[in-house]
Amino acid sequence: MDWDAVALSLRLAAATTIVLLLIGVPLAAWLAFSRKRWTVLIEAVVALPLVLPPTVLGFYLLVALGNRSPIGRWWIELTGSPIVFTFNGLLIASVLHSLPFAVQPLMASFAGVDRRLLEASTVLGRSWPATIVKVVLPLARAGLLTAVVLTFAHTIGEFGVVLMVGGNIPGQTRTVAISIYDSVQAFDHATAARTSLVLLLFSVVVLVTTYTINRRGRPAWPRP
Repeated sequence: MDWDAVALSLRLAAATTIVLLLIGVPLAAWLAFSRKRWTVLIEAVVALPLVLPPTVLGFYLLVALGNRSPIGRWWIELTGSPIVFTFNGLLIASVLHSLPFAVQPLMASFAGVDRRLLEASTVLGRSWPATIVKVVLPLARAGLLTAVVLTFAHTIGEFGVVLMVGGNIPGQTRTVAISIYDSVQAFDHATAARTSLVLLLFSVVVLVTTYTINRRGRPAWPRP
């Protein structure tokens, strides 16, 4: 097993989860509580990675962040290194690709919070950010945990987007999914099978954890 690829995937998944929590919580709160009609357009954009082929998203990111793009040139002037084919490029791609896996569970949980509690918090003088932190998040902890688990797991299994934006550089951008692909290409099916089994077991654990969290956060039906 390629332990360097495993370590890189874990680091990428942890960084992506942290970034998406910082972005996803305020975004999900705004989408859940906003009454503006055009928020549905933003919601559609957030969900786009669910239906868009990963290679298509990766291609557009490669064009947008490449060395010849304005963003790519600006980044090179600022840091002296490119964005694409680096860990930073992988992180940007993973954040965008996993965005709906963080935002949608949060939106569902936020939408279930009693609006009267939000109004009471406002009447008591709390600001909107304080209301989200003090009132909404504690009541939506099941959605928060689900978002963390799904985001982390989805990032571990990413292939198309990270391959397009990060390439396949050992120790730098080769993730565990790309490592499995390389093993198959090299006809090393034994290594590919071992790594795939680890990811399979990890996926089962993730699903069981997610369903357990959702079941605990669901109100029980009264017995007759």
